[in-house]
Amino acid sequence: MIDHLMDIALDAASSPWFYLAIWAFAVLDSFFPIVPSETLVITAGVFAASGTTNLALVIAAAAIGAFVGDHISYFIGRTAGTRLSGKENSARRKAFDWASRALETRGGLLLVVARYVPGGRTAATITMGAVEYPLARFSAFDAIAAISWALYCGYVGFIGGKAFEEDPIKGLLLGFGIAFTITVVTEIVRYLRRDKSVQLPAERPV
Repeated sequence: MIDHLMDIALDAASSPWFYLAIWAFAVLDSFFPIVPSETLVITAGVFAASGTTNLALVIAAAAIGAFVGDHISYFIGRTAGTRLSGKENSARRKAFDWASRALETRGGLLLVVARYVPGGRTAATITMGAVEYPLARFSAFDAIAAISWALYCGYVGFIGGKAFEEDPIKGLLLGFGIAFTITVVTEIVRYLRRDKSVQLPAERPV
């Protein structure tokens, strides 16, 4: 049964339409994070190890799709910016202004890092649109984020596929294992850094 499913997957991956699917999944995943674009790109990378797919085309399709999707997400935030800013609510307004200042100083790094955080890319791109982060700067950093993400996913799969060229299922498992491990480590580092950055509130004068 598993071998039969793998044969179907290999047949699908050998079609030129497969690259369009990678592009479409990457676009949708940017503002509809239920779509598993990483899974598809890693799988395509595994298949590239055996020559079923072209790794360069896999990476290009994923990067372009991510770039386009992030800009759709950005303009969603830009369109809804007035409501998201909470201009009629002082507390939300202060939070919005704080986010705007944070993005102004660390926006580029935040955008690149957020692409590797589950759900983070959607929150980051929508927020950057909402606070009217400069589009030219957003596009420049997003290009770095999209290309690095596509390279990462593609090569994680390719490494797994090369390690088990005769058994693509094990290659998939290795690729997903590497990606999962990196995600867990990233989340732990983020948690520790956030925990250290928490400051005790100042004492009120008596």
